[in-house]
Amino acid sequence: MAYISLKDVSFEYPGGFLAVDNISLEIEKGENVAIVGQNGAGKTTTVKMLNGLHKPTKGDVLIGDMNTKDHTTAQVSRVVGYVFQNPDDQIFHSTVLSEVEFGPKTLKFDEEKKNKLIDYALELTGLTQFKDENPYNLPLSVRKFVTIASIIAMDDEVMIFDEPTAGQDLTGTRRLSSILKTLHESGKTVITITHDMEFVVQNFKRVIVMANKKVVVSGSPQEIFWNMEALKEAMLKQPYISRLCRQLAIGDGVIKLDDAIDAICAVAQGQVAVP
Repeated sequence: MAYISLKDVSFEYPGGFLAVDNISLEIEKGENVAIVGQNGAGKTTTVKMLNGLHKPTKGDVLIGDMNTKDHTTAQVSRVVGYVFQNPDDQIFHSTVLSEVEFGPKTLKFDEEKKNKLIDYALELTGLTQFKDENPYNLPLSVRKFVTIASIIAMDDEVMIFDEPTAGQDLTGTRRLSSILKTLHESGKTVITITHDMEFVVQNFKRVIVMANKKVVVSGSPQEIFWNMEALKEAMLKQPYISRLCRQLAIGDGVIKLDDAIDAICAVAQGQVAVP
């Protein structure tokens, strides 16, 4: 059985608004997965059910052998960490260090483990130099790394990032890529919600597409971004490289720049005929 399983899961907010409609989904331990879709597709509600912030109104959410219905949010968050889309919804301490050390302290890690995790989280996110700063004196893009560091320091088996690239420049996006790679290589299960299709292509081997409160399709980036029917249903665009190749009628399946260059060179050298 998969490490994370959603079985016929629905979620309805008070007042009757149905946000997730009877979805089933499995994620293996150690996977690095992107969830994509337009606003209102049900992405954030779905991942909040994974860490106990929401409990399904129908169906079951299983993390390992733990059914989230039978555990408190605090208990689930010891296994599944969630980084909010807006860091200001998460930060509540007056220094970066106190924000990052809150989780390990609450979990009562021994002093050696606590200090090691805090130092690791600060270094990985590039925040060591800012550890004594008030987070609200830092720009939004840096505050997002504060919230990421606070979750990394808790050493959860599963880490969820909600729109981490929003508001980031190229340097910040590259750091995010490095963080995801490092966490994945350390065996963590990483789930990322994003609208940045180029970021998805560069960083994930599996993509889950959601639309209309349901899961539309799941597959590799190449499978997803050349599935025009699924993209249309989810109102998503191909990455710009794929759009270029499609307009030029070359390189079906291309999702990365190097592959596009190879396809263009093949046409230029007469190895492939243009329709």
